[in-house]
Amino acid sequence: MWGQETELGEMDRLWGQAREELQKIVGADCFSTWIEPLRLTGVEDGTATIASPTRFLSDWVSRHYSDDILKVLDRMGGPVQRLQFETRSQTARQAAAPAVKRPSQPRTQSDEELTAPLDSRFTFENFVVGKPNELAHAAARRVAEGGPVTFNPLFLYGGVGLGKTHLMHAIAREIQVRRPEARVLYLSAEQFMYRFVQALRDRTVMDFKELFRTVSVLMVDDVQFIAGKDSTQEEFFHTFNTLVDQGKQIVISADRAPGEIKDMEERIKSRLQCGLVVDLHPTDYELRLGILQSKTESFRNQYPGLQIAPGVLEFLAHRITSNVRVLEGALQRLFAFASLMGREINLDMAQECLADILRANDRKVSIEEIQRKVAEHYNIRLADMIGPKRMRTVARPRQIAMYLAKQMTSRSLPEIGRRFGGRDHTTIMHGVKKIEELRSADRSLAEDIDLLRRLLEA
Repeated sequence: MWGQETELGEMDRLWGQAREELQKIVGADCFSTWIEPLRLTGVEDGTATIASPTRFLSDWVSRHYSDDILKVLDRMGGPVQRLQFETRSQTARQAAAPAVKRPSQPRTQSDEELTAPLDSRFTFENFVVGKPNELAHAAARRVAEGGPVTFNPLFLYGGVGLGKTHLMHAIAREIQVRRPEARVLYLSAEQFMYRFVQALRDRTVMDFKELFRTVSVLMVDDVQFIAGKDSTQEEFFHTFNTLVDQGKQIVISADRAPGEIKDMEERIKSRLQCGLVVDLHPTDYELRLGILQSKTESFRNQYPGLQIAPGVLEFLAHRITSNVRVLEGALQRLFAFASLMGREINLDMAQECLADILRANDRKVSIEEIQRKVAEHYNIRLADMIGPKRMRTVARPRQIAMYLAKQMTSRSLPEIGRRFGGRDHTTIMHGVKKIEELRSADRSLAEDIDLLRRLLEA
């Protein structure tokens, strides 16, 4: 039974058994990220006290895994009705030792020249969280807090305007605030390539290697741009390995998952997938409305006294679905127009002022969205959708995605073929024709296609 009389060694043994049960329940990835850093420190009067490295980790586990932990603890040792989290303070652990001030490593001029400027608007406080980006935000916060991180690298991917760069800037800024001595190097893949080529030209490759391999945190944006650049990929691979071996954190972003980056070396794809890979999904209505409401509050400071009629934000959230940048740009245009004209922002003004944006967003569905939605519906990997596999469980959903791409986009057959792993346009024609034939004979297939079309048009 749990209780005050439970000795520390026995407590650790029972918690070890409880952790084994929790790993079976939540899965290996979630366990290593969220449960493994925890430690049970005591159980008294039905309350289990759990030590956590950071407050953020405590809050996340409390919200998502408290019921699982309570059930397992209750089974393991007796009645436990409540969890209490305490943060393990680094200061507290070192209180008994004499304070030794370590000189911070000075930032060199080369560091400053290499690091891309951070946008002051891109902070965690300004990032609107919703279901499509919840996991990405949580993982980014975990890295930024600087506590124990069991995933390296953190790989963020998604389409244009979904928040990848915002999170990258927020991570870099937060680390600089929390750990001023840390050397955080943030740059685009294009800048990495340019600096490497410049080092080759100037015969300063060893200086380049020293700069990149002695940082605390390396952050590379849009890594897909080094695909096909053999020498740059080679140097990136060795830099990556060196930093991981040293326990240094790496954060990467791209417009697609590692396995879907064409012309990227397989060994680099494998390395990129060995950490936590997080997809920032396209925004849903609730998230778009939340973003508009947040931006409206900030715009009111720029345009005091402007009025916005009820229903305008809801209208914009429904109609502008392409990406967050377009959404924010539309709202900025509305406020500027209303300020210049001295008018209230209402639905008529929104339709008049944003006519071009609204037209561009009408039924605008991308091939990538179609592929993702079909893959989710049929529970197959997105990589298989564009890959070479020909088994029926993959081939039929692929043909359905080809059919929907032909019906719902203005892309040509060769363009659609390129988006499906470089397939010939005759392959796309065959797939489309096959689904047209099956749709009239297979009622279940017809219902699936209608459902997918409604989901994509929503």
